[in-house]
Amino acid sequence: MINQFTKAQAEYEKFPEEFNSIIISTVNKQGIPHASYAPFIMDNNKNIYIYVSGLATHTQNIDNHPFVSVLFIDDEIKTKQIFARRRLNFDCTTTFITRETEKWQEIVDKFEIRFGELISTLRSLPDFRILQLTPNTGRFVIGFGTAYNISSDNINQLVQITKESLS
Repeated sequence: MINQFTKAQAEYEKFPEEFNSIIISTVNKQGIPHASYAPFIMDNNKNIYIYVSGLATHTQNIDNHPFVSVLFIDDEIKTKQIFARRRLNFDCTTTFITRETEKWQEIVDKFEIRFGELISTLRSLPDFRILQLTPNTGRFVIGFGTAYNISSDNINQLVQITKESLS
């Protein structure tokens, strides 16, 4: 029989695959928050890549403050209880990927495979940039009383939340 933790771990590993975009929270130079979204791809180390315009508010904010929070959250239609939507958030450090490097080519090719020919057009636009969001910590909430921390020690492994870990 599979225990609750093993089931949660398997759910965590598959959860991001249910999404094509993430919600992004950034702050501007004055510390004012800004919420947005972006299509993404993710690698095996849970690094998240977004391909965004340099003119977008979130990109300008990231240029000035490289820390972002991202959120994956079940659609309201899929949830039985609006107060307990399944969700995953990561606090990330952001790095810009230099255009036309081998890594940039690899990532943009993956975007094209996932999102189609629009990416061919975006490749030609000089203001579009690829950002790598590297998770530092996070939390996966499955429902009431079922939440797990995610540590930078091993971003792929859930950690059971205990009373001690909350203090």
